Amino acid sequence: MTVVDSHVHWWTLARGDYRWLTPKAGPLYRDFGPEDLAPLLRAEGVDRIVLVQAADTVAETRFLLSCAAARSEVAAVVGWADFDAADFSSSIAAAARPETLKGLRPMLQDLDDDAWCAAEVRDGAFSALARAGVVFDALVRPRHLRHLLKRMERTPGLTVVVDHAAKPDVRSWEPGDSAFRAWRDDLRAVAKHPQARCKWSGLFSEAAPSAGAETLRPYADVVMETFGPERTMFGSDWPVLLAGAAYGDWLGLSRELFSGLSGAETDAVFGGTAARTYGFDAASGANTGRKA
Repeated sequence: MTVVDSHVHWWTLARGDYRWLTPKAGPLYRDFGPEDLAPLLRAEGVDRIVLVQAADTVAETRFLLSCAAARSEVAAVVGWADFDAADFSSSIAAAARPETLKGLRPMLQDLDDDAWCAAEVRDGAFSALARAGVVFDALVRPRHLRHLLKRMERTPGLTVVVDHAAKPDVRSWEPGDSAFRAWRDDLRAVAKHPQARCKWSGLFSEAAPSAGAETLRPYADVVMETFGPERTMFGSDWPVLLAGAAYGDWLGLSRELFSGLSGAETDAVFGGTAARTYGFDAASGANTGRKA
């Protein structure tokens, strides 16, 4: 089985556009790149990665694309673009050529307007994204899911990946309470659209430091019951992950939580779903064109 990590960040502080990344981030406030990650990938048997933006600039996208050109482990890039730019449609059509950009991610969780993605004024941009076969990575929290649903209804051909299962508040919620149920129900509504996908990633960042399999199992069960293995993909959210757990700990815990899956289903969660969604061959990294 070829293992794919669908959510990895590399950053270089000297680039200067990571507004959220300040000394207050503690151990995350340093450069993280391929030389840091490569030993972890080898140790854990991870073959390919999807690089995801960490700054809301075009320069960040160019940086990630240059990383992808230099490193064979990078199978796809999810970058950033200005959805309100006058030339958005033409620039996306150019960027979506083989062996370049596979997804875009506006940082919705940081925007003042929770309904940003549902606004009618952006219909053209999202339609252009769908036509180009570029994935929309949705960096959202539970409060954004109903707006994301409206966007999917307005743009039926759009492939949407819900990052980090929409960041449920694992630290504070109890399974079955009203907030948990609302997150579950909104996630189910999004998943009714066949083009919706979900990343099993980032949950350690939302949990208490002592969280283990039993704490996260209700969330894993919701994701798997809602999206199924063919629309769920493993991601580490490295190096943000390091604030709560080591790389191998998260991968091992994820394998434990999904240990009841069949061999083919496991292959999907830990590689196949990401490859189909972002349009690459998991083993070779070759571009396969339009995502599934």
